[in-house]
Amino acid sequence: MNAFARAPAGVLALALGALMATCAWAQGRGPQAPQGPVRAGIVTLERGQVPVTVPLTGQAAAFREAQIRPLVAGLVTDILYDAGTEVRAGDPLFRIDPRTYDANLASAEAQLASAKAALPAAQATVDRFDRLAGTGVTQADVDTARVNLLQAQAAIRQAEAAVETARIDLDRATILSPIDGVAGISETSVGDLVTSGQADALTTVTTLDPIYVDLAQSSARMLQVRARIASGDMEAGDQLHIALRLENDEGYDGTGIVRAISSNVSTTTGTVRIRVEFANPDHLILPGMFVRARVTLGTANAFLIPQLAAGLEADGTISVWTLDDDDIAREVRLTSIGSTDNAWIVPQGLEDGTRLMVDNIDTMREGTQIDPVPVRIDASGVITETDS
Repeated sequence: MNAFARAPAGVLALALGALMATCAWAQGRGPQAPQGPVRAGIVTLERGQVPVTVPLTGQAAAFREAQIRPLVAGLVTDILYDAGTEVRAGDPLFRIDPRTYDANLASAEAQLASAKAALPAAQATVDRFDRLAGTGVTQADVDTARVNLLQAQAAIRQAEAAVETARIDLDRATILSPIDGVAGISETSVGDLVTSGQADALTTVTTLDPIYVDLAQSSARMLQVRARIASGDMEAGDQLHIALRLENDEGYDGTGIVRAISSNVSTTTGTVRIRVEFANPDHLILPGMFVRARVTLGTANAFLIPQLAAGLEADGTISVWTLDDDDIAREVRLTSIGSTDNAWIVPQGLEDGTRLMVDNIDTMREGTQIDPVPVRIDASGVITETDS
C-alpha cells in the first residue's frame, strides 16, 4: 500500500485541502500572462550613412622638450628668465661665471698672435734659401726651412682652433634656450656650482603649441575594422576625425591630425599607439594629462539602434525587440560595428521600415501582443510620443 492509502481518511482530507490552497495562492501571486495588448513605444528604422566612431583613451605628450644642462663648469651667477613664461630659441636662461673663460680666450688669442708673427720669418727663410740653393746653401738647409714654414703654418691653425674652443666655452657660460617653449621652474640657484654635462637638468623648456596626444587602440579592434572595410560593411574616410575630451569632461575645440601610427603592438597592453597633433594655443592640454577621444573611422550604410532599446549580451551581440505585421513582439539578435551618439551601428540583420520597441522591454516575452505607440527619442535620451 502507498502512504496515502495507509493514512487515516481525516488526515488525507486535510493534506488535499492544504495542497489546493497552496496552488491557488501560487496562481494569484505568480507572473501572469498579460490580459490584452501591452502598450509600448516604437520607432521606425531607416538605413542611412552613419559615421563609425570608437572611444579611445590617451595621454598628452610634449611636441618638443629640452632638458637644459650646462656644457661648462662654474658658479651660477644669474637666472635670466621667469619660470612659466614663454621663451624663444636663443633666449638666455642662465649665466655661469665667465671670468675663467674670458682669460682662456685671451690666452688663446695671444698664442695665435705669436704663431702668426713667426710665419713671415719662416716664409722669408724659405724664399732666400730657394734663391741660394747650390751656392753656399745645401738642399738639406732648404728642406729644413720648408719644414719650419709648414710648422709655422700648422701652429697658426692650432692656435686658431684654440681660440675657437675658448670662444665656444665663453659663449656657453651663457646658457640659451635651444627651442621655443615654456621655461619650467629652475632646479638650481644663484651660487650653485654646476659641471659640464651633469645628470641633473637646470630646468626644462617645453613646446606646448602644438601638442601631441598618444592614443591607444587595441590591435584586435584594428583587425576588426580592416575586416569590416574589406567586407564592405564600412567605408574608410580620407582621414581620421578625432574629437577630444579633457579630464573635466569638457570638449576640446580642435581637430587632431594623425602624425604617426606605431608599427609595434605593446606586449603588456596589446595596443597600438596613435600619435595625434592638436593645436594648443591656450595651453589647455599639458604633457602627461589623460584625455578621452572619439575617433571617426569612416562611414557605414547601416541602422542606428538606440542603446536604451538594446540589451548587450555576453558574446558582444545586442538583443532588440521588434514588431511583426501583426504587432507581435519578436526578439532579434544583432551584431554592431560600433556606436555613435548613444546608438549602436548595425549594418545587417534588419530591413527598412522595421518597427523597434524602445520601452517596456525589460519583462518582454516572445509572442506578446503589442499596442504600438509611435515615439521619438531626443538627444538627451527622453522618449516622447509623436502625432503619427
